[in-house]
Amino acid sequence: MFASSSACAASGDRGSVRSAAVVNTEIRALWGRAGGVLPPAEQERYQRLLVEWAAAVRADVVEAA
Repeated sequence: MFASSSACAASGDRGSVRSAAVVNTEIRALWGRAGGVLPPAEQERYQRLLVEWAAAVRADVVEAA
């Protein structure tokens, strides 16, 4: 499921982008499970989540304008 969400976020399809709050919750859960240190595979996932979160925030700003 995550890969399809990321693809939608990257494509700019606002209707399919998860909200910044939802992505933030996933980021917090990732860090909570990691205990403060992310292994390389989780670092990559974290980076993808950050990109998705930033896209969601930008989409919200554009929508508000």
